[in-house]
Amino acid sequence: MMIILTGGSGCGKSSFAEKLCVQFPSPRWYIAAMRPFGEGSEAKIARHRILRRGKGFETFERYTDVENLVLPQRGTVLLECICNLTANEMYDDMGNVSDPYDRVMAGVAALRRQSDHLVVVTNDVGSDDGDYPESVKEYIRVMGRINASLAAQSDVVAELVCGIPIVLKGELPI
Repeated sequence: MMIILTGGSGCGKSSFAEKLCVQFPSPRWYIAAMRPFGEGSEAKIARHRILRRGKGFETFERYTDVENLVLPQRGTVLLECICNLTANEMYDDMGNVSDPYDRVMAGVAALRRQSDHLVVVTNDVGSDDGDYPESVKEYIRVMGRINASLAAQSDVVAELVCGIPIVLKGELPI
C-alpha cells in the first residue's frame, strides 16, 4: 500500500505520517531526505528526531540516490519528504540544475518494492503562483509532475489542513 500525504508547510503532515506508520507492523524505516543546511534546517531535523523518538523507526539519512538504498528487510517505510529529495536531486553542489523526475520516481519505486506500507510526505508548492526566479519555477513544475505521478500510483492520497486529513483518493487505514 502506498499513501501520499500532501499539504502546505507546517500543516501537520509529518506528525500525521508518523501516527499512521505506527499503525502498521514493524520494522519501520524512516528515510530522511532533508539535507542539513544552516541553523533552520538543523532545528527542523532535530524537531523531527524528537517527534519520532520511541515510535520504532530506524532512520536512514538519504539525500539523493534513494533508488539504490537497500533496506534490511520489508516493513513500513516513511519517506520524508519528496520536496527535499527533489531539490537535492535537482541542484548539485556546483549550482547546476538537472531534471530530477526520473531519479525521484525511481527512488519511490525502489522503496515501494521493499515495503509493505509506504507513506510519502510531500508539499503543495505550486499554489501560491509567486513571482520566482526561473530555476524555482522549474522546481515547482517538476514537483507538480512528481506529485501528480505519485498520486496516480498511490492507493491513498490525503491533504492535511490544520492537522486534519482530507482524503482525496482511497481510504485511510485508520
